[in-house]
Amino acid sequence: MPDMTIEIGGRAFTVACQDGEEGYLKAAAELLDREAQALGQAGGRLTQDRMLLMAGLMLADKTISADEELRALDRRLSQQTQLIDEMQSRAAPEPVEIVREVEKEVVRETVPQSAIDRLEALAAQAEKMAAEAGELA
Repeated sequence: MPDMTIEIGGRAFTVACQDGEEGYLKAAAELLDREAQALGQAGGRLTQDRMLLMAGLMLADKTISADEELRALDRRLSQQTQLIDEMQSRAAPEPVEIVREVEKEVVRETVPQSAIDRLEALAAQAEKMAAEAGELA
């Protein structure tokens, strides 16, 4: 178990860590030191113990916020995955249906409603006349 010397807030500490964990310890010490340095630059006169306590609490607060954000993102990912699964399980609509719906939407957006009503009336009248003509034949 190697011993390492880390510096936090201008003070050196010798700590032990597991083999292979030196990089993690160094990174953690650097995070804590940055928080301690920020507290020192804020101008307040803190004892070393108080500075380390406050720096630790600030990091804990950031960790809690990150955990909450991660849980929210996990929930959103789960919802999106479920939606994708539902969409993939649906039968694909026939292309003709899609084209008809698009055509209807284009007509609704570009042709005045009065013209649409008139065209529908003419189409109904034409169908009626075709049916009557079919009866005569």
